[in-house]
Amino acid sequence: MTLSLFEIAALLLVLSGTFGWINHTLLKLPHTIGLLVMALVSSIALLMLERIFPQLGITGTLQSAIGQIDFNATVMEGMLAFLLFAGALHVDFSYLRSQAWAIGLMASVGVILSTFIVGFGLYFIAPVFGYQIPLIWALVFGSLISPTDPVAVLSLLKSINVPHSLEAKIAGESLFNDGVGVVVFAIMVTIATSGAGAQVTAFQVMELFVVEALGGAVLGLITGWIAYRAMSTMDEHMLEILLSVGIVAATYAIALRLHLSGPIAVVVAGLLVGNRGARMAMSDHTKTSLFSFWELIDEILNSVLFLLIGLEVLVISLDPSFGWLAVATIPLVLAARLCAVSAPILLLSVKQSFSAGAIPVLTWGGLRGGISVALALSLPAVEFKSLLLSCTYAVVLFSIIVQGLTVKRVVNSTVDPTLV
Repeated sequence: MTLSLFEIAALLLVLSGTFGWINHTLLKLPHTIGLLVMALVSSIALLMLERIFPQLGITGTLQSAIGQIDFNATVMEGMLAFLLFAGALHVDFSYLRSQAWAIGLMASVGVILSTFIVGFGLYFIAPVFGYQIPLIWALVFGSLISPTDPVAVLSLLKSINVPHSLEAKIAGESLFNDGVGVVVFAIMVTIATSGAGAQVTAFQVMELFVVEALGGAVLGLITGWIAYRAMSTMDEHMLEILLSVGIVAATYAIALRLHLSGPIAVVVAGLLVGNRGARMAMSDHTKTSLFSFWELIDEILNSVLFLLIGLEVLVISLDPSFGWLAVATIPLVLAARLCAVSAPILLLSVKQSFSAGAIPVLTWGGLRGGISVALALSLPAVEFKSLLLSCTYAVVLFSIIVQGLTVKRVVNSTVDPTLV
């Protein structure tokens, strides 16, 4: 049975609300983690039920509905823009500026370093489990799994207390490194599918990186400034909220059209509107209304996204034979994350002091989420796609469920409570 777009949206919202209520009253897990766990368990139960009682048809109906959703397009060309803007809107730019070097290095050098550590690691450990993966496709996996997911990370920060400087590093890095990660992923896929690595020169790689990343930042500054100036000429909270929605949509759409980094563009615009705009262009009533509106948007889209991550198990082909290799990639990704965090911090610690526990908290708190899944699903139909998708899902589920539920313990055991 084919469902309409409205029926699919209604189904997702009903499931989000129902699972959220059950989690709040019974499981009492953090909201988004609870939704993911319940969706995942429900998906697995439905698949088992379908094998036992194939005549029921319940699983088929849900599979048909979820199968109509292009997860990559839904996340990367729709939800992500509004989620990133909502996250950036609430981040204090003064804290980001004070940690600019650490954030910049982790979001750029850290992502690239992690990409190569994971890529080479997967290339060498895959034969141990009986699989051969070309190095370039191993690097593609490294690029899609290395950026932390700002949606998951910012959701996590709502439930733990960390020092402001450490919170700025976690939030700032997650907001910017996904944009860098998407650019690195595009470069790796271009090289992998070009037929010969020599066809893509180092200059072309650098040009693509600079144009997409810096171009996105410039676009975000321009559109954010336009929104700020427009808001400063009026005091109409409903109109200013509508203007903010339009700016997000326009910024991301223009970035996609010009092949710039949409994530970086909306983050920069969100920081400008949420800081300078909130201080100098909004009345207290407008500020309260606008921030409350975006908190609601963030909560709704977050809920639907984590629900979708769990429900996608119904429609994607995860080969159980890749299980042990997928499990082995979890410590590999964590080791790469440790290196990606440690290198910038140790380099900067010569002239700058860091909170005790910064490295373990940044390492364990670097969650992966919907962006990694979306990028994995966007891979061309090559023979390694199923394997890479299985590895991606293993890391994402471990990251959100295990790391997400235990990071508070890591914070409590490593961070001085007097600094919180």
